[in-house]
Amino acid sequence: MSERETMQYDVITVGAGPAGLAFAIRLKQLKPDLSVCVIEKASTIGAQILSGAVIEPGPLNELLPEWGASPPPICVPAAKDEFWWLRDHVRATKLPIVPPQMNNHGNFIVSLGALCAWLAPQAEALGVDVFPGFAAAEAIFDDAGAVKGVRIGDMGVARDGSHKPGYTEGIDIVAPITVLGEGCRGSISKQLIARYKLDADSDPQTYGIGLKELWQLPAGRGEPGKIVHTLGWPLDPSIYGGSFLYHLDKDRVAIGFVAGLDYADPEFKPFEAFQQLKNHALVRPLLEGGEILSAGARALIEGGYQSLPKVEMPGAMLIGDSAGLMNVPKIKGTHQAMRSGMLAAEHIAETGKAAGWDARLRGSVVMKELRKVRNIRPGFNKGLWFGLANAGWETATAGLSPWTLKNHADHSSLHKVGTCETPDRDWTERSLPPRDRLASVYFAATEHDEDQPIHLKVADTSICVTRCAEEYNNPCTRFCPAGVYEMVDDANGKRLQINAANCVHCKTCDIKDPYEIITWTTPEGGSGPNYQNL
Repeated sequence: MSERETMQYDVITVGAGPAGLAFAIRLKQLKPDLSVCVIEKASTIGAQILSGAVIEPGPLNELLPEWGASPPPICVPAAKDEFWWLRDHVRATKLPIVPPQMNNHGNFIVSLGALCAWLAPQAEALGVDVFPGFAAAEAIFDDAGAVKGVRIGDMGVARDGSHKPGYTEGIDIVAPITVLGEGCRGSISKQLIARYKLDADSDPQTYGIGLKELWQLPAGRGEPGKIVHTLGWPLDPSIYGGSFLYHLDKDRVAIGFVAGLDYADPEFKPFEAFQQLKNHALVRPLLEGGEILSAGARALIEGGYQSLPKVEMPGAMLIGDSAGLMNVPKIKGTHQAMRSGMLAAEHIAETGKAAGWDARLRGSVVMKELRKVRNIRPGFNKGLWFGLANAGWETATAGLSPWTLKNHADHSSLHKVGTCETPDRDWTERSLPPRDRLASVYFAATEHDEDQPIHLKVADTSICVTRCAEEYNNPCTRFCPAGVYEMVDDANGKRLQINAANCVHCKTCDIKDPYEIITWTTPEGGSGPNYQNL
């Protein structure tokens, strides 16, 4: 077997999100002579980035002080905040006070995908090599067991494993330091956390699923800078979550919905809950007559302070949501991601190595922010009302409680069929598009070559037709927002069908499957969603 082609750098960055790009820019600002590359699995930079997003500009101001003179294409100053409790599908109460974490004065509404597409040329101007369409399939190691880089997945492999006419063997990109900024539930980050037992001393990580649509409203209906958050319906009090409406310019509005993946009801359908939200009496009049421009879904990392793994290992570092730095009460991770990337760059510029990064991050303002809010998200494990009371206490005391609440793994939270009564969620008839999950996949513009290996690996499909069908009624057919998993009839009864071409790379299946037998792996480089301004 021939040796793989190799590219050598001083530092490799996996993932062209806000963390990875901020890291690369800051490192080249400090050490212009270092060779730095950023590799990204999406076909273009920003095409698979999905977030709310309202950002705190502090880190961006430090990284690129003149950014305001030529801002990203979608960048709307926050104008006003509203917070609503949706009591059922008709009633809504506007709360007189917006929680302090959701006060967005001085912040900006952006498309995070567009922001990253705007940041990439800033990195390239400093000499960073940015490579979209390069899917890092696995880490590679030196003889001492340290990470020495990543292997790019092969291109042109048929579903049966044979090589198609355009086959190209993936290259190895090697460097003394590999920085992982893959975002939530990054596939290589997951492998390395397990290999080096980086989470041995932390709580299990926890997650949410976020679904988002960008709408074009009829002329004059938008209110640029208006920010609306809701809690309550269509979720019952046992499920953590809520929604947002962010008014952009040009009569565009981003609407999103988040549900914690620690929910217990195996019959719960996050996608359907999102569609219900759009048909609430408060929301539907805003959207009626408009059209969807883009839609998608992505897991959010919610464990925070007590679920933070060790963020260094021999030859590599974790930054951003690969480490789990989102501030859940703020519903913001971008400023934390950028800040961690910049701190990591400063650490490497000063020391030239990954060692010491864990202590540096834990001693930083990034961790100070997470520690202050550490008890707010797990407080909702006891339901909405306890969670709100606890959040009030933790906010009033600035997180000075002498205790730290525990997190529990989301895959273990489902109740078995017959032991969990599905509540009446007062779900209503809906009239707004999309009609179903397949229609939503169209707005994600997701593309996978049908004749490539299925990138969703199910370790034992017999479990799907036996234990899972009996115990949980195959929840993957409901928690996946893209209709990837389907139980179909065949000559021997039922079997699992994986519609991998629908996948929008949200990673929910890798997180929520109660048997932990689904593993999300990278498909061929460039495959997946192609989001527009999400």
